Amino acid sequence: MKRFENKTALITGAASGIGRATALRLASEGAALALWDVQAAALDATAKDARELGARVERAVVDVQDESAVAAGVRAAVDALGPLDVVCNVAGILRFDHTHELALADWSRVLGINLTGTFLVCREAIPHLLATRGNVVNVASTAGMTGHPWAAAYAASKGGVLAFTRALAVEYARQGVRANCVCPGSIETPITQAFRVPEGANPKLVRRMMPLTGFAGPEKVANLVALLASDEGSHITGEEIRVDGGALS
Repeated sequence: MKRFENKTALITGAASGIGRATALRLASEGAALALWDVQAAALDATAKDARELGARVERAVVDVQDESAVAAGVRAAVDALGPLDVVCNVAGILRFDHTHELALADWSRVLGINLTGTFLVCREAIPHLLATRGNVVNVASTAGMTGHPWAAAYAASKGGVLAFTRALAVEYARQGVRANCVCPGSIETPITQAFRVPEGANPKLVRRMMPLTGFAGPEKVANLVALLASDEGSHITGEEIRVDGGALS
């Protein structure tokens, strides 16, 4: 399939995990790619692999919390690749703490990257998406849909992404811009591989988060992102779709 020929996609968090898998999936379907991350070496590797799939690529080290860097990054992407058709907000961080021990600085950093970063990228990209009748796919989490122990900041940020995405979908629907969320759970990424139960935590609570079908690779999420971002998803907006192996079923 070449669902993204003559289209340009901006993907944040493209150095690893779901962001990298999404970049390679869209590259394989003909997209030109603006790839962002703060991990320069790993981002270079994604860009190289995307180019080998035939994609035109503009890569940039961008911290999505940085308002001026995001604005400059969107301008540079459009200048290099042309009008934006798709924006995929994948950049995110996760930490586990007992909530009563969570420092304000750590709370603020999680929300800054996961939620405020998503807002900043969308704010700068929407004028371009209005011109192309493009769409946004945000990566939220099952943690934003159900109780998730030790992840108060992460859950709050992802719940915010869900609400923000619904607001975008309603606000811009009649102008032709769609916005959807994917909600991964039990996906093998560098974030989940770093999971450690906080000291003194009840390990039985982990069972509440386990998938029925085992863990899956990030390409399973990228498959859904590609569907939502393509013309095949043209009648889907304001949606949140789980990719969690039935964990919340």
